[in-house]
Amino acid sequence: MTQVRPMRADARRNYERLLKVAAEAFAEHGEKASLDDIAKRAGVGSGTLYRHFPTRQALLGAAYVDRIEALGARGDELAEQLPPGEALMEWLKELCVATIQVRGMKALLGSAVADGSSAALTACGTTVKGAATRLVEAARAEGALRDDVEPIDVLRLAHGVATASELADGQGREIRRYLTLLVEGLRGQPYRNG
Repeated sequence: MTQVRPMRADARRNYERLLKVAAEAFAEHGEKASLDDIAKRAGVGSGTLYRHFPTRQALLGAAYVDRIEALGARGDELAEQLPPGEALMEWLKELCVATIQVRGMKALLGSAVADGSSAALTACGTTVKGAATRLVEAARAEGALRDDVEPIDVLRLAHGVATASELADGQGREIRRYLTLLVEGLRGQPYRNG
């Protein structure tokens, strides 16, 4: 049995400083913010950054974990307050808004839904996929979605809606309209290939 040692106080301070600086850098420059610059601004070497966060995705995930967990919890709140189809629609709107407003979130969520297998998901991806699964299953049971619609389909399409809305006006003002078009399409007859 391997025992996990607690982080030393100086390592914990470095970790927290890296997260704070990373969140600021991603907000300022998006997901392509320089990792070397983040390390420098945090007052640590690049080796320290990579020891804590071996990949850009790991750093993005850690920087946004609170936001992602809040989105997951919000899905559960909406499920308690609204009928299933409306709860899904409102949650997708909030997910799309966050994807546009929080620079770096699109890359983080995009990688989470690029591969539907659970092995490919980060902790953030698991949280979002879990919320989507609960909401989609309830909406299917209510008849608000077709039976062949999967949670990963809805997440990928919502990612596309956020991108399309951002392209339309840069502000996301078209999110509700695009989501309405999407959800109405997901209520229709199943697609028959061939």
